[in-house]
Amino acid sequence: MSNAKYIALIDCDSFFCSCERKLNPELNNKPLCVVSSERGCVIARSREAKQMGIKMGDPLFKAVEEHHTCIYMVANHFNYINISKQIMYILKDLSPNVEIYSIDEAFVDVTGLVKLYNKNYFQLAKYIQQKIKDEVNMPVSIGISRSKTLAKLASDRSKTTKEHVILIGKKKIPQYLKDVDVSEIWGIGGRLTIRLQRFGIRTASQFVAMEDDWVKRIFGINGLTTKYELLGSSVIPIINEPPLPKSICDTQSFSEFTSSFDYIKNELQVHIHSACRRLRQINSKCRKIGVIIKTKDFHCYFFDSELETATNFELDISKTAFELLKMMYSPNVLYRSVGILLENFVRTGQEQLSIFDDVEQKTKSENLGIAIDKLENRFGKNIVQVGFTNKEVPNKQGFMTSPKLIY
Repeated sequence: MSNAKYIALIDCDSFFCSCERKLNPELNNKPLCVVSSERGCVIARSREAKQMGIKMGDPLFKAVEEHHTCIYMVANHFNYINISKQIMYILKDLSPNVEIYSIDEAFVDVTGLVKLYNKNYFQLAKYIQQKIKDEVNMPVSIGISRSKTLAKLASDRSKTTKEHVILIGKKKIPQYLKDVDVSEIWGIGGRLTIRLQRFGIRTASQFVAMEDDWVKRIFGINGLTTKYELLGSSVIPIINEPPLPKSICDTQSFSEFTSSFDYIKNELQVHIHSACRRLRQINSKCRKIGVIIKTKDFHCYFFDSELETATNFELDISKTAFELLKMMYSPNVLYRSVGILLENFVRTGQEQLSIFDDVEQKTKSENLGIAIDKLENRFGKNIVQVGFTNKEVPNKQGFMTSPKLIY
């Protein structure tokens, strides 16, 4: 294990809300919540919204009823992903070792950059923070320390400081751990916290004081890794290419309940396109798909199917998805949502080809998918519409009306 690393965790502040404010500066300094859908729940809150008492996960109807002066906006993940990419490009330009941890977080190996930029590590963090603010107009909090676990801890705590930057140097680690509750430690969840408390361990300082054999026996190798990460040893490496996710799911509630098969099919195609775009972004293909449909009464149905050939092209997936939808659909039922689930991924170029594959058609489909992505990156989401689309939405009787928006 190395003792010479310095790792930074860059974490965007209230990312979804900050994205909306970047796109609409009139929202600055106003209480703002981003919700999952028009019938969904709160998934992001601005500082002002938090002060009002709105909680993460609150149903939209409840939040509006109790805090009607707050502004509520439906999440636009396409915009959020594009803004996230801009931030990650800046970080990758600063350091060759960047691990994108989530859409709004990244670990950066900044070891040695103090010489390159002629700044100490705190000044370097402020420089990164200001660069992201100047070029992307997004606020970030940064924690820097000798390991990923300590950097995560520093970043979480930095959000409550004036500078939004915390540096935990080697000499400060022992004193710092005395004030850290075990529940704050990255990788220790509620169940493990309770277990530690049963042994009388309530602080990070008490945890790292335990013998290695005891930690490994009670909590396994991951517990021992956490102990040495907290002591300042960089045990968990920066992973430049993250592992493939287990699945990609794209679904959203309808504006109104409907029994219109054409409308449901159209909405499913929209979700397929979104999921395929995300699949192409990670340079992968799927070998299994599933269709999810939920009724007005919250009954959920799910059918899945293996694909003959791994793919990330919308029309290939749609053929199977629409067949599954036909088997699930009933004209006498009102539905509230539909979605697509992609699973069993393989890196593009590493998939097993069949002797029956039409290689020429396969190449054309892949190139078309890439072309669609390029057009959307330049001109906006859904500039190219795959399959049939209908911009209207059904009312409660299944007839078409104008779409509803939340402001």
